[in-house]
Amino acid sequence: MSAWPPEPIPTRRPALLQRLATVPRWDLAIVGGGATGLGLALEAAVRGYAVVLLESHDFASGTSSRSTKLLHGGVRYLAQGNIGLVRQALRERAIVLRNASHLAAPLPFVLPAYGRGQRLFYGAGLTAYDLLAGSARLGATTWLSAEQTLQALPGLQPQGLRGGVQYWDGQFDDARLAVALARTAASHGALLLNYCEVRGLLHEQGQVVGLRAHDRLLGQDYEVRARCVVNATGVWVDGLRAQDAAARAEAAQALVTPSQGVHVVVDQAFLPGAHALLVPRTADGRVLFAIPWLGKLVLGTTDTPRPDAPREPAPWRAELDFILGEAARYLRRAPTLADLRSVWVGLRPLVGGGAAAGGTAGLSREHLIVTSASGLVSVSGGKWTTYRAMADDVLAQAVRQGLLPPSARSSVSAGLALVGTAAGGAPPPPAALAAPPGAHLYGSEAAWLARLPGGDQEVAPGLSAAMVRFAARYEYALTVEDVLARRSRLLFLDAEQALAAAPRVAAILEQELGHDPALAAFAEQAARYAHPVYAAG
Repeated sequence: MSAWPPEPIPTRRPALLQRLATVPRWDLAIVGGGATGLGLALEAAVRGYAVVLLESHDFASGTSSRSTKLLHGGVRYLAQGNIGLVRQALRERAIVLRNASHLAAPLPFVLPAYGRGQRLFYGAGLTAYDLLAGSARLGATTWLSAEQTLQALPGLQPQGLRGGVQYWDGQFDDARLAVALARTAASHGALLLNYCEVRGLLHEQGQVVGLRAHDRLLGQDYEVRARCVVNATGVWVDGLRAQDAAARAEAAQALVTPSQGVHVVVDQAFLPGAHALLVPRTADGRVLFAIPWLGKLVLGTTDTPRPDAPREPAPWRAELDFILGEAARYLRRAPTLADLRSVWVGLRPLVGGGAAAGGTAGLSREHLIVTSASGLVSVSGGKWTTYRAMADDVLAQAVRQGLLPPSARSSVSAGLALVGTAAGGAPPPPAALAAPPGAHLYGSEAAWLARLPGGDQEVAPGLSAAMVRFAARYEYALTVEDVLARRSRLLFLDAEQALAAAPRVAAILEQELGHDPALAAFAEQAARYAHPVYAAG
């Protein structure tokens, strides 16, 4: 009989704020609660550093919840000759699949071949991908006949099809993985606070010694002192760097160029089954994915430069036209605007400041770490799959530059199961994340979920009242958006259903937390996901 999993750690905000106010000095203060910051918080905490992380909105509310949901080595980067990045990402992919087996799983992809020589060309490249993965590969690349390709992708356009190639990569629930990182870091002593905005840095004798923070819920201000401050704000990294430079009467050069990626969600009936479709080169040279995810089909993505970085970017009409137009070329039944269940947009921080001639596709996905003269460490770029490697690099640089003392503990994160993962459990079945959401996404904590009231009360498909209570008590959820966008993924799957469920979620959150859970703001957001308002220009 298996042991009962440990009780989840409560995330009641008053206790978290009390700790923020009473600790006189931290080893490491992290600004930004996306994949980079959360991965760093966990890595530093398990090495014994005193860690605080502050996020101005919710964890993963920016780029890190709006990814294409893939844990991958980067087939495109292989074509660009970036062997080192691919090898590292494939190694890290295997670690995430093992350490978060309830939130990540292998996924078979099929590349259809319509032109002469395509199947051989694709197969050769993907076989090299397998070789780079070595013992961490998820399955062998196989050549498919036209008939086998259609069996794997029943909704594929058969006209002109010559065959295909199947290979393996991983997929995951990005926002729930982010929360799992936060909760695991907390279990190792880190303090993490969402909705706590960093409004400035503390300087003494020209050096950064901490930061000024503002609790956006209660309006309280805090002074947070730390040996080392890391700016991990992703696509917004240059904002804090500019503040730091201004304090020294200097100008900061931009580190990143924002790139916009649009995804649209339709019913899985457009491409039934558990295989994903990858078109590596569309009519204009871009990539198209059609990925089964949590009971729906995600189509995307674009890669469009933009000069600004809003919290809620809107799609350009041309981006939706591109996705739907390319989907019509490869699917038997072409989805239309009327078929869209949700449209969401994410911004990627691509390393390489300034405008990029010809767009952003050529800019680096590798991360960059820069330390200013004041000691502010800024990290940006990279991708979800390599969050752990990024954290290791940041800590190594901070120690090398004397901002942190060397840790007496070596890293153990490669073998550290995240909250909810059963230690020594069986690997996830292929395409497990393609199934509709439910209690299985809680892993070993499903037993604790079952003890909460409301397990038999469905708020929306795949979301019970007990899940809302679990989010409020143990997963840092403070608003309706937190629950319906990131603890549940309903906003990303079906915005109209999320809108319908919002009043019930708000009522439960008010019972649990005793404050206004921002229902009106969520209603406006959900309406934009259901019926996108196009960006100007």
